[in-house]
Amino acid sequence: MKIFLCILLFYSSFLLVSQENKDYFSKRDSLIEAGRQAYFGNKLPLLKKITIQVDSLYKKTNDSILLAKYYHFKALESKLTYTNDSAFYYYHLSKDISKKIKDSLAVGRRLLSMAIMQRDAKDYLGSEISSIEALSYLEPIRSNQYLVSQYNVLGLTSSELGKNIEAENYYNKSLTINSSLPKSERRTSDFLYIINNLGLLYQKQKQHKKAILYFKKGLLQDSIQEKFPTQYALLLENLAASNYLLGKKENVILQYNEVLHIREKLKNYNELSITHINLSEYYKDLKQYQKALFHSNEALKYAKQTHNNKYLLEALDNLSKLTKGEQSKQYLNEYIILNDSLFQNERKLKNQFAKIRYETGKKEKENTVLKTENQQKQAEILYHKQQKTIGWLAAAIGLLLFGFSVMFYFQRRKKLLYQAQLQQVQVREHERKQIAKSLHDEVAGDLRLLHRKLEKSNLLEEAQKLDAVKENVRNLSHQLSSVSFNKVSFKNQIINLVSDYFEPDFKIKLNGLQNYNWTTVDNSIKRLLYLSTRESIQNCKKYAKASKIIINFSVHKKYVHLNIIDDGIGFDTNISKKGIGLQNLQERIEELNGTLTINSEVGKGTQTDIQIPLNGWTNKNTFS
Repeated sequence: MKIFLCILLFYSSFLLVSQENKDYFSKRDSLIEAGRQAYFGNKLPLLKKITIQVDSLYKKTNDSILLAKYYHFKALESKLTYTNDSAFYYYHLSKDISKKIKDSLAVGRRLLSMAIMQRDAKDYLGSEISSIEALSYLEPIRSNQYLVSQYNVLGLTSSELGKNIEAENYYNKSLTINSSLPKSERRTSDFLYIINNLGLLYQKQKQHKKAILYFKKGLLQDSIQEKFPTQYALLLENLAASNYLLGKKENVILQYNEVLHIREKLKNYNELSITHINLSEYYKDLKQYQKALFHSNEALKYAKQTHNNKYLLEALDNLSKLTKGEQSKQYLNEYIILNDSLFQNERKLKNQFAKIRYETGKKEKENTVLKTENQQKQAEILYHKQQKTIGWLAAAIGLLLFGFSVMFYFQRRKKLLYQAQLQQVQVREHERKQIAKSLHDEVAGDLRLLHRKLEKSNLLEEAQKLDAVKENVRNLSHQLSSVSFNKVSFKNQIINLVSDYFEPDFKIKLNGLQNYNWTTVDNSIKRLLYLSTRESIQNCKKYAKASKIIINFSVHKKYVHLNIIDDGIGFDTNISKKGIGLQNLQERIEELNGTLTINSEVGKGTQTDIQIPLNGWTNKNTFS
């Protein structure tokens, strides 16, 4: 009887615990879903309240899934308040927690969100890196629904980088995965967006006939107008645009008005901006300027309402052309101020994204170092045990240690000499920095005051010449200024440098940058590599008329090597002399006992090879 009562008591306790677990998981999942719906419904106060509840439940349970969700919801809050740097930071934290608990799906989804944010900030290389990392988590678990979105994002990013063939391949891969999904999981909306993006890819290349085929393919979907009005309006508007650009203007105004009606009905204010911009362009071409002005003002209104700076710029540009006098100047001034502000914000955001990635990577490396140190301690313990069992080798080991001591002495001496040389380089860099600061703060400031006085005296020609001198001084100060790797790593500095110069007709390819831990390389060497890369890119863009540059980084046991190849016009090295930029660069290389080799032929491009020793010894520089 007692045994039966014990069993009954145990079984009752088991049922109670099981029910409590079910209740907890149900509560947790309901809370997470409520947070998602609050975000999609743009209900910020509710989302904040749910985020606090998630944090409170985490503190009671220590459930890491809740901690990851807490950071995720903080990121969503930041997105609703348009603080994208904070959103990116919280996505990073959420992703790292999910990595620790091996939740591959959550990691892939956070990386997808980060890639989208980086693309919106025009950090296309960063977006590509995040997207490829996301694939490494999503593909092994075959999360096809999110793979569809990820390949679509890669297609958009590749299109912005001018990689049209790669973009088309990514879109087609996204379509293939989408079609392989079961009907219950297959989303027609995803299919329509990808078809539209393929059409836009060809529209961007002015292949409008091919673009129209894709837009029509999307519009032929069953009951698209009733089931997917948003996608229907998008496809119809792009079809109208391609037809108009081909000169087929018969139905264009009817199609634009239909799109306008759908978006007004759906209250899709964000997309209403571009529809009014298209209508403004249409009436402007017909010289119906009052109608064009009306639609430009409507576009401006909706762009301001939705904080859509891209469409706001287009509306201001149109209004500056459609109005006259002071009003036109006012619109143009607003356009210039906004455009400059957006450029600065995009640059700042890219740097913040890079800094966040750097700091997160730094923490991961610190954890790896701690793990390595622990392994080393264990190895030392084992080593001492082995020494006790092989004591008869002590004399031989003593001789070996003596030999190693002699070698260490000479290596140490060599290293100290090189460190002294590096310190001299750092001193010179500090001097350059001080000169640059004086030029920028003092000389340029004085020239600016003098420029204003000349303008007030109506000496406009002299003022213009002085402005050119001021700009030259400013450029010289930037060239002399040093480069710091304390906040943004060398790797991300190079990526940002390449991003700043990258254009569809001026492509730059990087190789080997990701293959080495650059924190182990002295800052003076990294600074020289950065300046060399910048000087080479500027020369290729300004003088060589190159359309493609390949930059190769490699690090060996004794030296670091930088190889730069361009397809520019080249030059005869027996005739051409090195400019000031190259002479300064060669002097910097010689300070670190490096070698500079330039091979070029007229019409066959130029190859630049720079080799810097890690220990301070190499051959002389050559220019051939």
